[in-house]
Amino acid sequence: GVKLLLHGLCSNTTVKSLDLKGNNLRTVGAEALGKLLRQNKSIRSLILEWNSLGVWEEGFSFFCQGLGTNNFLQRLDLRNNQINHQGAGELAMALKQNASLQELDLRWNNIGLLGGRALLNCLHSNKTLKRLELAGNNVPSDILRAVEQAMDHNQDRQTILSETQNRAYILSKEVLSLKDEKTKQFLDLMDTIDKQREEIAKSGRTSAARISQLQEALDEQHSIMNSLKAKLQMTEAALALSEQKVHNLGELLNATKQEQTSMAERHFMELQQQKQEGIDREGKLLRDLSAASEKNLLLRNQVDELEKKCKVQQDQLFLVKQDLTNTTAELKLRAVQAEERLEMEKRRFKQSLDDMESLRLKEVDHMTQHIEASERSMQDRIQRLEAVRIALEEELSQVKAAALTERGQAEEELIKVRNQARLEEQQRLEHLEEKLRLMTESRDEAQNCCLKQKQMVAEAQAKANQLSLHADGLRRRLEELQQDLNSKEEEKVTEVNKVKVELQEQIGHLQAERTAQDGLREKISALERQLKALSSNHREALLDKEGEISMLLEKLRMKEADISRMREEEAQRASFLQNAIMAYVQGSPLGTHSSRK
Repeated sequence: GVKLLLHGLCSNTTVKSLDLKGNNLRTVGAEALGKLLRQNKSIRSLILEWNSLGVWEEGFSFFCQGLGTNNFLQRLDLRNNQINHQGAGELAMALKQNASLQELDLRWNNIGLLGGRALLNCLHSNKTLKRLELAGNNVPSDILRAVEQAMDHNQDRQTILSETQNRAYILSKEVLSLKDEKTKQFLDLMDTIDKQREEIAKSGRTSAARISQLQEALDEQHSIMNSLKAKLQMTEAALALSEQKVHNLGELLNATKQEQTSMAERHFMELQQQKQEGIDREGKLLRDLSAASEKNLLLRNQVDELEKKCKVQQDQLFLVKQDLTNTTAELKLRAVQAEERLEMEKRRFKQSLDDMESLRLKEVDHMTQHIEASERSMQDRIQRLEAVRIALEEELSQVKAAALTERGQAEEELIKVRNQARLEEQQRLEHLEEKLRLMTESRDEAQNCCLKQKQMVAEAQAKANQLSLHADGLRRRLEELQQDLNSKEEEKVTEVNKVKVELQEQIGHLQAERTAQDGLREKISALERQLKALSSNHREALLDKEGEISMLLEKLRMKEADISRMREEEAQRASFLQNAIMAYVQGSPLGTHSSRK
Protein backbone atom coordinates (compact mmCIF):
# COMPACT_ATOMS: atom_id res chain seq x y z
CA GLY A 1 0.00 0.00 0.00
CA VAL A 2 2.81 2.41 0.85
CA LYS A 3 4.54 1.64 -2.44
CA LEU A 4 1.39 2.49 -4.42
CA LEU A 5 0.80 5.65 -2.41
CA LEU A 6 4.38 6.90 -2.83
CA HIS A 7 4.35 6.00 -6.55
CA GLY A 8 1.31 8.22 -6.97
CA LEU A 9 2.97 11.06 -5.06
CA CYS A 10 6.06 11.05 -7.31
CA SER A 11 4.29 13.19 -9.92
CA ASN A 12 2.21 15.22 -7.42
CA THR A 13 2.86 19.00 -7.24
CA THR A 14 0.43 20.14 -4.52
CA VAL A 15 1.24 18.07 -1.38
CA LYS A 16 3.64 20.04 0.87
CA SER A 17 3.71 17.80 4.00
CA LEU A 18 3.63 13.97 4.33
CA ASP A 19 3.14 12.18 7.71
CA LEU A 20 3.80 8.38 7.72
CA LYS A 21 4.30 7.95 11.47
CA GLY A 22 4.01 4.39 12.82
CA ASN A 23 3.37 2.51 9.55
CA ASN A 24 5.98 -0.29 9.93
CA LEU A 25 7.75 0.56 6.66
CA ARG A 26 10.28 -2.01 5.46
CA THR A 27 12.75 -2.37 2.58
CA VAL A 28 10.12 -1.83 -0.13
CA GLY A 29 8.80 1.25 1.66
CA ALA A 30 12.32 2.68 2.14
CA GLU A 31 13.09 2.19 -1.57
CA ALA A 32 9.78 3.81 -2.52
CA LEU A 33 10.64 6.75 -0.23
CA GLY A 34 14.05 7.10 -1.95
CA LYS A 35 12.36 7.16 -5.35
CA LEU A 36 9.86 9.73 -4.07
CA LEU A 37 12.65 12.00 -2.86
CA ARG A 38 14.39 11.75 -6.25
CA GLN A 39 11.30 12.69 -8.31
CA ASN A 40 9.02 14.83 -6.15
CA LYS A 41 9.65 18.61 -6.03
CA SER A 42 6.80 19.85 -3.83
CA ILE A 43 7.09 18.04 -0.45
CA ARG A 44 8.75 20.25 2.17
CA SER A 45 8.07 18.20 5.37
CA LEU A 46 8.37 14.39 5.80
CA ILE A 47 7.54 12.63 9.13
CA LEU A 48 8.69 8.98 9.43
CA GLU A 49 8.58 8.39 13.22
CA TRP A 50 8.23 4.83 14.60
CA ASN A 51 8.97 2.95 11.36
CA SER A 52 12.24 1.05 12.13
CA LEU A 53 13.83 2.07 8.84
CA GLY A 54 17.36 1.57 10.24
CA VAL A 55 16.87 -2.21 10.52
CA TRP A 56 16.82 -2.62 6.73
CA GLU A 57 20.29 -1.47 5.67
CA GLU A 58 19.85 -1.76 1.90
CA GLY A 59 16.51 0.03 1.88
CA PHE A 60 17.81 2.75 4.22
CA SER A 61 20.90 3.31 2.01
CA PHE A 62 18.58 3.70 -1.00
CA PHE A 63 16.50 6.19 1.03
CA CYS A 64 19.67 8.17 1.92
CA GLN A 65 20.71 8.29 -1.76
CA GLY A 66 17.32 9.80 -2.64
CA LEU A 67 17.72 12.32 0.20
CA GLY A 68 21.16 13.35 -1.18
CA THR A 69 19.72 14.12 -4.63
CA ASN A 70 16.66 16.00 -3.29
CA ASN A 71 16.90 19.82 -3.16
CA PHE A 72 13.39 20.71 -1.96
CA LEU A 73 12.80 18.88 1.39
CA GLN A 74 13.26 21.18 4.43
CA ARG A 75 12.15 19.07 7.44
CA LEU A 76 12.72 15.34 8.10
CA ASP A 77 11.61 13.44 11.24
CA LEU A 78 13.34 10.04 11.83
CA ARG A 79 12.67 9.48 15.56
CA ASN A 80 12.57 5.91 16.89
CA ASN A 81 13.72 4.23 13.66
CA GLN A 82 16.52 2.04 15.18
CA ILE A 83 19.22 3.79 13.12
CA ASN A 84 22.72 2.57 14.05
CA HIS A 85 26.15 4.08 13.34
CA GLN A 86 26.15 2.67 9.78
CA GLY A 87 22.82 4.31 9.01
CA ALA A 88 24.18 7.55 10.52
CA GLY A 89 27.15 7.30 8.10
CA GLU A 90 24.73 6.93 5.16
CA LEU A 91 22.79 9.96 6.42
CA ALA A 92 26.06 11.94 6.73
CA MET A 93 26.94 11.16 3.10
CA ALA A 94 23.45 12.31 2.02
CA LEU A 95 23.72 15.54 4.06
CA LYS A 96 27.01 16.41 2.33
CA GLN A 97 25.16 16.43 -1.01
CA ASN A 98 21.85 17.92 0.17
CA ALA A 99 21.49 21.72 0.03
CA SER A 100 17.88 22.29 1.17
CA LEU A 101 17.27 20.38 4.45
CA GLN A 102 17.01 22.72 7.46
CA GLU A 103 15.64 20.47 10.29
CA LEU A 104 16.55 16.82 11.03
CA ASP A 105 15.19 14.96 14.09
CA LEU A 106 17.13 11.76 15.02
CA ARG A 107 16.09 11.37 18.66
CA TRP A 108 15.75 7.94 20.32
CA ASN A 109 17.83 5.94 17.86
CA ASN A 110 21.08 4.02 18.37
CA ILE A 111 23.60 6.24 16.57
CA GLY A 112 26.39 6.06 19.15
CA LEU A 113 29.87 7.58 19.09
CA LEU A 114 30.78 6.64 15.51
CA GLY A 115 27.49 7.87 14.07
CA GLY A 116 27.78 11.14 16.01
CA ARG A 117 31.28 11.73 14.65
CA ALA A 118 30.12 11.02 11.09
CA LEU A 119 27.26 13.50 11.44
CA LEU A 120 29.61 16.10 12.96
CA ASN A 121 32.07 15.70 10.07
CA CYS A 122 29.34 16.16 7.46
CA LEU A 123 28.34 19.48 9.04
CA HIS A 124 31.63 21.01 7.85
CA SER A 125 30.37 20.83 4.24
CA ASN A 126 26.62 21.30 4.90
CA LYS A 127 25.78 24.99 5.45
CA THR A 128 21.97 24.86 5.31
CA LEU A 129 21.06 22.58 8.26
CA LYS A 130 19.83 24.75 11.16
CA ARG A 131 18.45 22.15 13.62
CA LEU A 132 19.72 18.64 14.41
CA GLU A 133 18.25 16.72 17.36
CA LEU A 134 20.38 13.81 18.71
CA ALA A 135 18.95 13.20 22.18
CA GLY A 136 18.66 9.56 23.34
CA ASN A 137 21.33 8.21 20.96
CA ASN A 138 24.23 7.50 23.39
CA VAL A 139 26.21 10.30 21.75
CA PRO A 140 28.92 11.87 24.01
CA SER A 141 28.33 15.35 25.36
CA ASP A 142 31.34 16.90 23.57
CA ILE A 143 29.95 15.80 20.17
CA LEU A 144 26.54 17.16 21.12
CA ARG A 145 28.11 20.49 22.03
CA ALA A 146 30.06 20.55 18.76
CA VAL A 147 26.85 19.80 16.81
CA GLU A 148 25.00 22.59 18.60
CA GLN A 149 27.85 24.99 17.85
CA ALA A 150 27.73 23.99 14.17
CA MET A 151 23.95 24.55 14.12
CA ASP A 152 24.35 27.98 15.73
CA HIS A 153 27.07 28.78 13.23
CA ASN A 154 24.79 27.80 10.31
CA GLN A 155 21.96 29.92 11.71
CA ASP A 156 24.28 32.91 12.10
CA ARG A 157 25.55 32.36 8.57
CA GLN A 158 22.02 32.32 7.18
CA THR A 159 21.09 35.53 9.01
CA ILE A 160 24.30 37.22 7.86
CA LEU A 161 23.71 36.07 4.28
CA SER A 162 20.17 37.47 4.31
CA GLU A 163 21.41 40.77 5.74
CA THR A 164 24.23 40.99 3.20
CA GLN A 165 21.83 40.23 0.36
CA ASN A 166 19.47 42.99 1.54
CA ARG A 167 22.36 45.43 1.85
CA ALA A 168 23.72 44.47 -1.55
CA TYR A 169 20.26 45.05 -3.04
CA ILE A 170 19.99 48.48 -1.37
CA LEU A 171 23.53 49.43 -2.44
CA SER A 172 22.86 48.30 -6.00
CA LYS A 173 19.78 50.55 -6.07
CA GLU A 174 21.82 53.49 -4.77
CA VAL A 175 24.59 52.82 -7.31
CA LEU A 176 22.04 52.67 -10.15
CA SER A 177 20.45 55.95 -9.02
CA LEU A 178 23.90 57.60 -8.83
CA LYS A 179 24.76 56.25 -12.29
CA ASP A 180 21.52 57.69 -13.66
CA GLU A 181 22.30 61.09 -12.13
CA LYS A 182 25.85 61.02 -13.51
CA THR A 183 24.63 60.07 -16.97
CA LYS A 184 22.08 62.89 -16.88
CA GLN A 185 24.75 65.39 -15.85
CA PHE A 186 27.11 64.08 -18.55
CA LEU A 187 24.38 64.34 -21.19
CA ASP A 188 23.60 67.91 -20.10
CA LEU A 189 27.28 68.83 -20.36
CA MET A 190 27.53 67.22 -23.78
CA ASP A 191 24.43 69.16 -24.91
CA THR A 192 25.97 72.45 -23.73
CA ILE A 193 29.26 71.59 -25.49
CA ASP A 194 27.40 70.74 -28.71
CA LYS A 195 25.50 74.02 -28.52
CA GLN A 196 28.73 75.96 -28.03
CA ARG A 197 30.29 74.13 -30.99
CA GLU A 198 27.28 74.94 -33.16
CA GLU A 199 27.48 78.60 -32.17
CA ILE A 200 31.21 78.68 -32.96
CA ALA A 201 30.53 77.05 -36.34
CA LYS A 202 27.82 79.61 -37.05
CA SER A 203 30.16 82.48 -36.14
CA GLY A 204 32.85 80.96 -38.40
CA ARG A 205 30.40 80.70 -41.28
CA THR A 206 29.24 84.30 -40.79
CA SER A 207 32.84 85.54 -40.66
CA ALA A 208 33.67 83.58 -43.83
CA ALA A 209 30.63 85.11 -45.55
CA ARG A 210 31.73 88.59 -44.47
CA ILE A 211 35.27 87.98 -45.75
CA SER A 212 33.87 86.78 -49.08
CA GLN A 213 31.71 89.92 -49.30
CA LEU A 214 34.72 92.16 -48.60
CA GLN A 215 36.74 90.28 -51.21
CA GLU A 216 33.97 90.82 -53.76
CA ALA A 217 33.89 94.54 -52.92
CA LEU A 218 37.65 94.76 -53.42
CA ASP A 219 37.35 92.97 -56.76
CA GLU A 220 34.67 95.42 -57.83
CA GLN A 221 36.92 98.34 -56.84
CA HIS A 222 39.80 96.84 -58.82
CA SER A 223 37.55 96.49 -61.86
CA ILE A 224 36.46 100.14 -61.48
CA MET A 225 40.09 101.22 -61.30
CA ASN A 226 40.91 99.28 -64.46
CA SER A 227 37.98 100.86 -66.29
CA LEU A 228 39.09 104.35 -65.22
CA LYS A 229 42.62 103.65 -66.43
CA ALA A 230 41.25 102.56 -69.79
CA LYS A 231 39.22 105.80 -70.03
CA LEU A 232 42.35 107.85 -69.23
CA GLN A 233 44.27 106.10 -71.99
CA MET A 234 41.46 106.83 -74.42
CA THR A 235 41.47 110.52 -73.50
CA GLU A 236 45.24 110.71 -73.93
CA ALA A 237 44.94 109.15 -77.41
CA ALA A 238 42.24 111.66 -78.29
CA LEU A 239 44.48 114.50 -77.09
CA ALA A 240 47.33 113.19 -79.24
CA LEU A 241 45.06 113.09 -82.26
CA SER A 242 43.86 116.61 -81.55
CA GLU A 243 47.45 117.87 -81.34
CA GLN A 244 48.20 116.27 -84.69
CA LYS A 245 45.15 117.95 -86.17
CA VAL A 246 46.25 121.31 -84.73
CA HIS A 247 49.70 120.89 -86.22
CA ASN A 248 48.19 120.11 -89.62
CA LEU A 249 45.94 123.10 -89.30
CA GLY A 250 48.96 125.30 -88.44
CA GLU A 251 50.73 124.16 -91.54
CA LEU A 252 47.66 124.86 -93.58
CA LEU A 253 47.40 128.26 -91.92
CA ASN A 254 51.02 129.07 -92.75
CA ALA A 255 50.44 127.98 -96.35
CA THR A 256 47.19 129.85 -96.75
CA LYS A 257 47.53 132.83 -94.32
CA GLN A 258 45.92 135.18 -96.59
CA GLU A 259 43.01 132.98 -97.43
CA GLN A 260 42.26 131.76 -93.95
CA THR A 261 42.82 134.72 -91.61
CA SER A 262 39.15 134.80 -90.94
CA MET A 263 39.13 131.12 -90.32
CA ALA A 264 42.07 131.49 -87.84
CA GLU A 265 40.19 134.10 -85.87
CA ARG A 266 37.19 131.84 -85.69
CA HIS A 267 39.36 128.95 -84.51
CA PHE A 268 40.97 131.21 -81.91
CA MET A 269 37.54 132.10 -80.55
CA GLU A 270 36.59 128.46 -80.44
CA LEU A 271 39.79 127.62 -78.55
CA GLN A 272 39.03 130.33 -75.99
CA GLN A 273 35.59 128.90 -75.50
CA GLN A 274 37.08 125.40 -75.05
CA LYS A 275 39.51 126.77 -72.47
CA GLN A 276 36.64 128.38 -70.56
CA GLU A 277 34.76 125.11 -70.58
CA GLY A 278 37.87 123.29 -69.29
CA ILE A 279 38.18 125.83 -66.46
CA ASP A 280 34.52 125.26 -65.55
CA ARG A 281 35.02 121.48 -65.58
CA GLU A 282 38.04 121.79 -63.27
CA GLY A 283 35.97 123.86 -60.79
CA LYS A 284 33.25 121.21 -60.80
CA LEU A 285 35.83 118.52 -60.15
CA LEU A 286 37.31 120.49 -57.23
CA ARG A 287 33.84 120.89 -55.69
CA ASP A 288 33.27 117.12 -56.04
CA LEU A 289 36.60 116.44 -54.32
CA SER A 290 35.69 118.69 -51.37
CA ALA A 291 32.33 116.88 -50.95
CA ALA A 292 34.09 113.52 -51.04
CA SER A 293 36.58 114.67 -48.39
CA GLU A 294 33.68 115.79 -46.15
CA LYS A 295 32.05 112.37 -46.56
CA ASN A 296 35.36 110.69 -45.63
CA LEU A 297 35.49 112.81 -42.45
CA LEU A 298 31.96 111.67 -41.55
CA LEU A 299 32.91 108.05 -42.10
CA ARG A 300 35.97 108.44 -39.87
CA ASN A 301 33.81 109.94 -37.13
CA GLN A 302 31.48 106.92 -37.39
CA VAL A 303 34.47 104.55 -37.14
CA ASP A 304 35.59 106.40 -33.96
CA GLU A 305 32.13 105.95 -32.44
CA LEU A 306 32.24 102.23 -33.26
CA GLU A 307 35.64 101.94 -31.58
CA LYS A 308 34.18 103.62 -28.46
CA LYS A 309 31.34 101.11 -28.47
CA CYS A 310 33.87 98.26 -28.70
CA LYS A 311 35.73 99.68 -25.69
CA VAL A 312 32.42 99.80 -23.72
CA GLN A 313 31.81 96.15 -24.64
CA GLN A 314 35.33 95.28 -23.47
CA ASP A 315 34.54 96.94 -20.13
CA GLN A 316 31.35 94.88 -19.90
CA LEU A 317 33.34 91.69 -20.59
CA PHE A 318 35.79 92.66 -17.82
CA LEU A 319 32.84 93.05 -15.42
CA VAL A 320 31.57 89.62 -16.48
CA LYS A 321 35.02 88.16 -15.70
CA GLN A 322 34.91 89.79 -12.25
CA ASP A 323 31.45 88.23 -11.65
CA LEU A 324 32.84 84.83 -12.65
CA THR A 325 35.77 85.19 -10.21
CA ASN A 326 33.32 86.15 -7.44
CA THR A 327 31.14 83.10 -8.15
CA THR A 328 34.19 80.79 -8.10
CA ALA A 329 35.24 82.31 -4.74
CA GLU A 330 31.72 81.70 -3.38
CA LEU A 331 31.86 78.08 -4.57
CA LYS A 332 35.21 77.59 -2.83
CA LEU A 333 33.82 79.08 0.40
CA ARG A 334 30.83 76.76 0.22
CA ALA A 335 33.14 73.77 -0.32
CA VAL A 336 35.16 74.81 2.78
CA GLN A 337 31.93 75.10 4.79
CA ALA A 338 30.86 71.63 3.60
CA GLU A 339 34.23 70.20 4.71
CA GLU A 340 33.82 71.84 8.13
CA ARG A 341 30.36 70.30 8.44
CA LEU A 342 31.81 66.91 7.56
CA GLU A 343 34.47 67.33 10.27
CA MET A 344 31.74 68.19 12.81
CA GLU A 345 29.76 65.09 11.75
CA LYS A 346 32.89 62.93 12.13
CA ARG A 347 33.53 64.26 15.64
CA ARG A 348 29.94 63.71 16.67
CA PHE A 349 30.00 60.18 15.22
CA LYS A 350 33.23 59.38 17.11
CA GLN A 351 31.67 60.70 20.33
CA SER A 352 28.60 58.50 19.80
CA LEU A 353 30.87 55.48 19.17
CA ASP A 354 32.75 56.16 22.42
CA ASP A 355 29.44 56.42 24.30
CA MET A 356 28.23 53.16 22.78
CA GLU A 357 31.51 51.43 23.70
CA SER A 358 31.21 52.56 27.34
CA LEU A 359 27.58 51.38 27.46
CA ARG A 360 28.61 48.04 25.99
CA LEU A 361 31.34 47.60 28.62
CA LYS A 362 28.83 48.38 31.35
CA GLU A 363 26.40 45.85 29.92
CA VAL A 364 29.13 43.21 29.71
CA ASP A 365 30.01 43.80 33.40
CA HIS A 366 26.36 43.58 34.31
CA MET A 367 25.97 40.34 32.33
CA THR A 368 29.07 38.80 33.94
CA GLN A 369 27.73 39.66 37.41
CA HIS A 370 24.35 38.21 36.50
CA ILE A 371 25.98 35.05 35.10
CA GLU A 372 28.09 34.62 38.26
CA ALA A 373 24.97 34.96 40.41
CA SER A 374 23.14 32.45 38.21
CA GLU A 375 26.16 30.11 38.45
CA ARG A 376 26.12 30.28 42.25
CA SER A 377 22.39 29.58 42.33
CA MET A 378 22.88 26.72 39.87
CA GLN A 379 25.67 25.27 42.06
CA ASP A 380 23.43 25.39 45.12
CA ARG A 381 20.62 23.76 43.18
CA ILE A 382 23.01 21.14 41.78
CA GLN A 383 24.24 20.32 45.30
CA ARG A 384 20.68 19.85 46.46
CA LEU A 385 19.94 17.66 43.45
CA GLU A 386 23.12 15.66 44.17
CA ALA A 387 21.86 14.89 47.67
CA VAL A 388 18.53 13.82 46.22
CA ARG A 389 20.37 11.67 43.66
CA ILE A 390 22.33 9.90 46.42
CA ALA A 391 19.12 9.20 48.33
CA LEU A 392 17.46 7.94 45.18
CA GLU A 393 20.36 5.62 44.32
CA GLU A 394 19.93 3.92 47.74
CA GLU A 395 16.24 3.29 47.10
CA LEU A 396 16.51 2.80 43.30
CA SER A 397 15.36 -0.86 43.34
CA GLN A 398 12.16 0.00 45.24
CA VAL A 399 11.00 3.34 43.77
CA LYS A 400 11.86 3.50 40.01
CA ALA A 401 8.72 5.45 39.27
CA ALA A 402 9.71 8.14 41.81
CA ALA A 403 13.19 8.39 40.20
CA LEU A 404 11.61 8.89 36.79
CA THR A 405 9.41 11.69 38.11
CA GLU A 406 12.45 13.36 39.70
CA ARG A 407 14.31 13.08 36.41
CA GLY A 408 11.40 14.72 34.59
CA GLN A 409 11.38 17.54 37.15
CA ALA A 410 15.12 18.03 36.74
CA GLU A 411 14.74 18.19 32.94
CA GLU A 412 11.93 20.72 33.29
CA GLU A 413 14.13 22.88 35.53
CA LEU A 414 16.93 22.67 32.97
CA ILE A 415 14.50 23.69 30.25
CA LYS A 416 13.38 26.63 32.39
CA VAL A 417 16.98 27.70 32.94
CA ARG A 418 17.66 27.45 29.19
CA ASN A 419 14.52 29.45 28.39
CA GLN A 420 15.53 32.11 30.91
CA ALA A 421 19.02 32.37 29.38
CA ARG A 422 17.47 32.60 25.92
CA LEU A 423 15.12 35.37 27.07
CA GLU A 424 18.06 37.30 28.52
CA GLU A 425 19.97 36.88 25.27
CA GLN A 426 16.92 38.04 23.29
CA GLN A 427 16.64 41.15 25.46
CA ARG A 428 20.31 41.87 24.97
CA LEU A 429 19.97 41.40 21.23
CA GLU A 430 16.99 43.79 21.20
CA HIS A 431 19.13 46.36 23.00
CA LEU A 432 21.87 45.89 20.42
CA GLU A 433 19.32 46.27 17.62
CA GLU A 434 18.23 49.57 19.18
CA LYS A 435 21.86 50.70 19.09
CA LEU A 436 22.11 49.67 15.45
CA ARG A 437 18.97 51.67 14.70
CA LEU A 438 20.59 54.75 16.26
CA MET A 439 23.66 54.14 14.11
CA THR A 440 21.50 53.92 11.00
CA GLU A 441 19.85 57.22 11.94
CA SER A 442 23.28 58.86 12.16
CA ARG A 443 24.10 57.39 8.76
CA ASP A 444 20.85 58.85 7.38
CA GLU A 445 21.89 62.25 8.73
CA ALA A 446 25.21 61.96 6.91
CA GLN A 447 23.33 61.04 3.73
CA ASN A 448 21.15 64.13 4.17
CA CYS A 449 24.32 66.24 4.40
CA CYS A 450 25.47 64.66 1.13
CA LEU A 451 22.13 65.54 -0.46
CA LYS A 452 22.49 69.14 0.67
CA GLN A 453 25.93 69.29 -0.92
CA LYS A 454 24.45 67.89 -4.13
CA GLN A 455 21.87 70.70 -4.07
CA MET A 456 24.68 73.23 -3.65
CA VAL A 457 26.42 71.73 -6.69
CA ALA A 458 23.15 72.00 -8.64
CA GLU A 459 22.89 75.67 -7.67
CA ALA A 460 26.45 76.23 -8.88
CA GLN A 461 25.53 74.56 -12.17
CA ALA A 462 22.49 76.84 -12.48
CA LYS A 463 24.73 79.89 -11.96
CA ALA A 464 27.10 78.60 -14.60
CA ASN A 465 24.16 78.22 -16.99
CA GLN A 466 23.11 81.81 -16.26
CA LEU A 467 26.63 83.02 -17.00
CA SER A 468 26.62 81.08 -20.26
CA LEU A 469 23.29 82.71 -21.18
CA HIS A 470 24.78 86.12 -20.41
CA ALA A 471 27.77 85.31 -22.63
CA ASP A 472 25.35 84.27 -25.40
CA GLY A 473 23.63 87.65 -25.07
CA LEU A 474 26.98 89.42 -25.41
CA ARG A 475 27.76 87.32 -28.47
CA ARG A 476 24.43 88.27 -30.05
CA ARG A 477 25.23 91.92 -29.30
CA LEU A 478 28.56 91.55 -31.11
CA GLU A 479 26.74 90.03 -34.08
CA GLU A 480 24.36 92.98 -34.19
CA LEU A 481 27.30 95.40 -34.14
CA GLN A 482 28.90 93.47 -36.95
CA GLN A 483 25.67 93.69 -38.93
CA ASP A 484 25.68 97.47 -38.38
CA LEU A 485 29.26 97.59 -39.61
CA ASN A 486 28.29 95.60 -42.68
CA SER A 487 25.44 97.99 -43.48
CA LYS A 488 27.74 100.98 -43.11
CA GLU A 489 30.31 99.28 -45.31
CA GLU A 490 27.67 98.82 -47.99
CA GLU A 491 26.81 102.52 -47.82
CA LYS A 492 30.49 103.29 -48.08
CA VAL A 493 30.81 101.10 -51.19
CA THR A 494 27.90 102.91 -52.87
CA GLU A 495 29.51 106.29 -52.15
CA VAL A 496 32.87 105.06 -53.47
CA ASN A 497 31.19 104.01 -56.74
CA LYS A 498 30.03 107.61 -57.23
CA VAL A 499 33.44 109.09 -56.56
CA LYS A 500 35.86 108.52 -59.50
CA VAL A 501 38.72 110.72 -58.38
CA GLU A 502 41.56 110.06 -55.94
CA LEU A 503 41.31 106.29 -56.22
CA GLN A 504 44.55 105.64 -54.38
CA GLU A 505 43.41 107.51 -51.23
CA GLN A 506 40.13 105.57 -51.16
CA ILE A 507 41.98 102.22 -51.58
CA GLY A 508 44.23 103.12 -48.60
CA HIS A 509 41.10 103.98 -46.56
CA LEU A 510 39.55 100.61 -47.46
CA GLN A 511 42.74 98.82 -46.42
CA ALA A 512 42.64 100.65 -43.06
CA GLU A 513 39.04 99.52 -42.61
CA ARG A 514 40.08 95.96 -43.45
CA THR A 515 42.79 96.03 -40.77
CA ALA A 516 40.20 97.36 -38.29
CA GLN A 517 37.90 94.45 -39.18
CA ASP A 518 40.80 92.02 -38.69
CA GLY A 519 41.31 93.55 -35.23
CA LEU A 520 37.61 93.04 -34.48
CA ARG A 521 37.86 89.44 -35.65
CA GLU A 522 40.85 88.91 -33.38
CA LYS A 523 38.88 90.40 -30.48
CA ILE A 524 35.97 88.07 -31.25
CA SER A 525 38.31 85.05 -31.36
CA ALA A 526 39.86 86.18 -28.03
CA LEU A 527 36.37 86.42 -26.49
CA GLU A 528 35.54 82.92 -27.80
CA ARG A 529 38.77 81.58 -26.28
CA GLN A 530 37.86 83.21 -22.96
CA LEU A 531 34.41 81.57 -23.12
CA LYS A 532 36.05 78.18 -23.80
CA ALA A 533 38.39 78.70 -20.82
CA LEU A 534 35.44 79.58 -18.58
CA SER A 535 33.51 76.48 -19.69
CA SER A 536 36.59 74.28 -19.03
CA ASN A 537 36.96 75.85 -15.54
CA HIS A 538 33.30 75.13 -14.78
CA ARG A 539 33.73 71.56 -16.02
CA GLU A 540 36.77 71.09 -13.74
CA ALA A 541 34.80 72.47 -10.77
CA LEU A 542 31.99 70.00 -11.49
CA LEU A 543 34.51 67.12 -11.67
CA ASP A 544 35.98 68.21 -8.31
CA LYS A 545 32.50 68.17 -6.76
CA GLU A 546 31.86 64.70 -8.18
CA GLY A 547 35.16 63.51 -6.64
CA GLU A 548 34.09 64.90 -3.26
CA ILE A 549 30.73 63.11 -3.53
CA SER A 550 32.50 59.80 -4.36
CA MET A 551 34.79 60.29 -1.31
CA LEU A 552 31.73 60.84 0.91
CA LEU A 553 30.11 57.68 -0.46
CA GLU A 554 33.32 55.74 0.25
CA LYS A 555 33.27 57.02 3.83
CA LEU A 556 29.66 55.91 4.19
CA ARG A 557 30.61 52.44 2.95
CA MET A 558 33.47 52.28 5.48
CA LYS A 559 31.05 53.25 8.26
CA GLU A 560 28.62 50.54 7.19
CA ALA A 561 31.47 48.01 7.18
CA ASP A 562 32.38 49.06 10.75
CA ILE A 563 28.74 48.65 11.82
CA SER A 564 28.57 45.17 10.26
CA ARG A 565 31.86 44.22 11.94
CA MET A 566 30.51 45.37 15.33
CA ARG A 567 27.34 43.39 14.74
CA GLU A 568 29.33 40.24 13.92
CA GLU A 569 31.48 40.70 17.03
CA GLU A 570 28.37 41.09 19.20
CA ALA A 571 26.82 37.99 17.60
CA GLN A 572 30.03 35.99 18.24
CA ARG A 573 30.09 37.14 21.86
CA ALA A 574 26.46 36.16 22.30
CA SER A 575 27.13 32.73 20.78
CA PHE A 576 30.20 32.29 23.03
CA LEU A 577 28.12 33.13 26.13
CA GLN A 578 25.36 30.74 25.08
CA ASN A 579 27.88 27.95 24.36
CA ALA A 580 29.54 28.52 27.74
CA ILE A 581 26.19 28.28 29.56
CA MET A 582 25.25 25.12 27.65
CA ALA A 583 28.66 23.59 28.28
CA TYR A 584 28.39 24.37 31.99
CA VAL A 585 24.88 22.89 32.21
CA GLN A 586 25.86 19.73 30.30
CA GLY A 587 29.16 19.32 32.21
CA SER A 588 27.39 19.40 35.61
CA PRO A 589 26.84 16.12 37.58
CA LEU A 590 23.15 16.15 36.72
CA GLY A 591 23.93 16.27 32.98
CA THR A 592 26.43 13.38 33.21
CA HIS A 593 23.93 11.32 35.14
CA SER A 594 21.26 11.80 32.46
CA SER A 595 23.72 10.98 29.63
CA ARG A 596 24.79 7.75 31.38
CA LYS A 597 21.19 6.62 31.71
